[in-house]
Amino acid sequence: MYQTYALLKRSSDEAAGSHGLTTEQYAVLSTLDYFGGTMKVSDIASWLERSPNSMSMIVDRMVKVELITRKRDRKDRRLVYVTMTSKGKASLAPAARAIEESVFTILSPLSSDNRRTLLGLLEDVKHETIRRLNPTADIEEVKKKELGDSVYLKAWLDKYDMPSALHARRRPRKTQRVKKIDLG
Repeated sequence: MYQTYALLKRSSDEAAGSHGLTTEQYAVLSTLDYFGGTMKVSDIASWLERSPNSMSMIVDRMVKVELITRKRDRKDRRLVYVTMTSKGKASLAPAARAIEESVFTILSPLSSDNRRTLLGLLEDVKHETIRRLNPTADIEEVKKKELGDSVYLKAWLDKYDMPSALHARRRPRKTQRVKKIDLG
């Protein structure tokens, strides 16, 4: 499982990096985009399963390269909001396309049913992990909160329904060089 995670992360790093973003920057920009463009730093950290300290460091670096702006709440100075800049918006779209293409390529050997099964299995593993890390967590409440995202993800799978490996062989494809991955 760890090897698969590490390879998937490397693939995302390469896709985002080809457009001048780190995977972390891409995740922050995607989160801001998904939730309307402005969020509290603490909410981004919670959504991305990051500590507030690590999220603050990522935000600092993103402000320096002008991908986002940061503003403190006037009434409660402890609250910090970030907003995507036009540079951040312009960087997000091509990086998102590159990451989607990477995901499509990786998942293309799977049928539509198998992709849905994989999604369900990953959700089950995530919920059990949450339960192990926080035995008092209300998993049913977690599932309710995730329902909208799950519907979005399933719609995304339908929208970008990729051909299974069997159907993909019937279509001419561009020949791509496959980079050898050193696992050692």
